[in-house]
Amino acid sequence: MVDVTNLFDLPFEEPKPEPVTPPGSTAPQPRWGGPPGPVRRVLTVTELTLEIRAFLESTYPEVWVDGEISNCRVWKTGHVYFTLKDGGAQIHGVMYRSALRHLRFQPEDGLRVIARGRVSVYEPRGEYQLICEHMEPHGLGALQLAFEQLKRRLQAEGFFDAARKRALPLLPRRIGIVTSLDGAAIRDIVMVLSRRYPNVHLVIRPARVQGEGAGADLARALAEIVRVPRIDVVIVGRGGGSAEDLWAFNDEVLARAIAASPVPVISAVGHEVDYTISDFVADLRAPTPSAAAELVVARKDEFIHRLDRLAERLTVALRSQLERWRARVHGLERRPALAGWQARLALRGRRAAELTHELARAIRSAMGWRERRGHDLRLRLESHDLRRRLAGVRTRSTALLTRLTAAIATRQLRLEARLRSAVDRLETLSPLGVLARGYAVCWDRDRTEIVRTATVVRVGDAVRVTLHRGELTCEVMSTKP
Repeated sequence: MVDVTNLFDLPFEEPKPEPVTPPGSTAPQPRWGGPPGPVRRVLTVTELTLEIRAFLESTYPEVWVDGEISNCRVWKTGHVYFTLKDGGAQIHGVMYRSALRHLRFQPEDGLRVIARGRVSVYEPRGEYQLICEHMEPHGLGALQLAFEQLKRRLQAEGFFDAARKRALPLLPRRIGIVTSLDGAAIRDIVMVLSRRYPNVHLVIRPARVQGEGAGADLARALAEIVRVPRIDVVIVGRGGGSAEDLWAFNDEVLARAIAASPVPVISAVGHEVDYTISDFVADLRAPTPSAAAELVVARKDEFIHRLDRLAERLTVALRSQLERWRARVHGLERRPALAGWQARLALRGRRAAELTHELARAIRSAMGWRERRGHDLRLRLESHDLRRRLAGVRTRSTALLTRLTAAIATRQLRLEARLRSAVDRLETLSPLGVLARGYAVCWDRDRTEIVRTATVVRVGDAVRVTLHRGELTCEVMSTKP
């Protein structure tokens, strides 16, 4: 690495040797009277900035910087801009989206990190900055920090609340399993379920359980399997492994898919000491996949034994209640006030039977009278039946309509005859009839007055002549009295 401080101890340019003047000659003097100076090199701001950028990028192509993040913000482009600082200085930094997607944790203010990148210059502002390509938390592993960050965020949103946890069904008829077909977890789950509940229906959706994109694949598999009709519960899990192997179950997309599941979800990841975000979000956490299979169903004989115990308890309770009621009845029978109650009850029953007979006879009598009365009213109503009356009314209406139609036709003929007679008389008196016989009507120029004598017009005047069909505009050539 070049020592930058030594660069400033050296002169920018070596002094030029003084020119040798031949004997007997005089050195040329500058016009302003002073000694000649070195040639100046004038740079623009852009040229100077580019040279500084090239120098910094060639001097610090890769550097590790330890500092605390502040003013961290994510732009709409996906890039992260921040400031690294310590007790004595600060430097601006940027991490592009292509490098940010490989981070396991989320950069945030107050976090002390070790960043790897190259030093460059942002020309529009003339600021030097660190273009970060990798970042890791100081002292704490990146995976553990990402785990704690996601856990705090989901806990603040209420994903871990006990109120949203759902109880498992007692005997699920259809169980969904989301895991890898290559692992031992699926074999353990199937073996336990076939032993404890042989007639259960299993629906298996294979998914990747480790590697890049495994969390999103698990989330898609869970979203698809809960849409299967009559799924009662879903087991999501895998066998043991390292923290990196189990990291797919710390994915935020999978956690939100578990929270949005319409059926209870059991998280069975790794061994008993392994905890993931899925364990906190799921409705129930199982220490191992085998334990999840044991939790999801009860042993069949245990369930039958439990039913037998409940039946025995119910039988004992019914017998005890029956004995208490029988003892109470015997106690009531021994009371003096209730002596002979059976005979009194028989007399009361006989009296009730007699009253019932009399009531039935009275009801039959009343019903007979009501039936006769109804028959009479029905006969009277039939005599005033509207259908019969409407038939006569319809006949009379038809006759009247026929007479009315004939009267209207006769009246119409008479009126048409009178109309034709009036038209004939009107045509006889109409001036148009006269015109039709070859006569004409002469008007003045404005057609406001009929010309009846030749004296009212002069030679050269224009007149209008109305014929039977059309009109003529004429000029008076001569007049005769």
